[in-house]
Amino acid sequence: MFIKVIACEIAARELYFAAAHSTNLVDLEFLTQGHHDTPARGRAEIQERIEAVPEGKYDAIVLGYGLCSNILLGLTTAHTRLVIPRAHDCITFFLGSKERYRTCFDERPGTYYFTSGWLECARRRGQQGSIWGGASVPAGATLNLKSAYEAWVKKYGEEEAKYLVEEMSRWSTAYSHGTLIDFEFLQSLNLGEQVRQICNEKGWAYGTLSGNLALLQNLVDGHWPEADYLIVQPGQRVTVTYDEKVIGAA
Repeated sequence: MFIKVIACEIAARELYFAAAHSTNLVDLEFLTQGHHDTPARGRAEIQERIEAVPEGKYDAIVLGYGLCSNILLGLTTAHTRLVIPRAHDCITFFLGSKERYRTCFDERPGTYYFTSGWLECARRRGQQGSIWGGASVPAGATLNLKSAYEAWVKKYGEEEAKYLVEEMSRWSTAYSHGTLIDFEFLQSLNLGEQVRQICNEKGWAYGTLSGNLALLQNLVDGHWPEADYLIVQPGQRVTVTYDEKVIGAA
């Protein structure tokens, strides 16, 4: 098959790896991380990228996005089927299934998960600093909030934007553990040391968890069982099911 991938840059390394191991021909397109902070804007950009895909060129358009603040809700396709993993958020991609995600969440609530993408996105887009702060936003703001901060400055002014970021950054008090989802092919990046340092600064316990690329590998391989993937036919729109299926089509 010839597959078009539209995905969040958070999964860039993992999707490149999966595409390199696929027998399918895969075109990869990545969008800037952080759209789930402003889901309406993010949804509009994903829809725009879908509509830019030429009719008849690809066998399928696959999305590297989880439900993520309902960012998928209402997406549609005019001519080429969409394939979307059934996932509440992108952490599911790196753990291999929504079932394993649920098991890990139940076994250790209060865990913040780290991946290569979470640690590298700021540098990839040319921003200075780390995901824990920068020159233009208050200390403690996460990378996820930086794109929202820029929009809020334009809409509300700098003082109000900083207040909103500070309030939303209080999320860290809900966590007690930091866990790196580790892959063998990323060992040379020394991600563990970066996460260990963050955990020390936050007062969190540090741990690692073996990653599983099955969900992403099957996504680019064209193996799409209904239990794990939603196929949206032309003319249908993505819905939220509020059950184990996560998303549906209508």
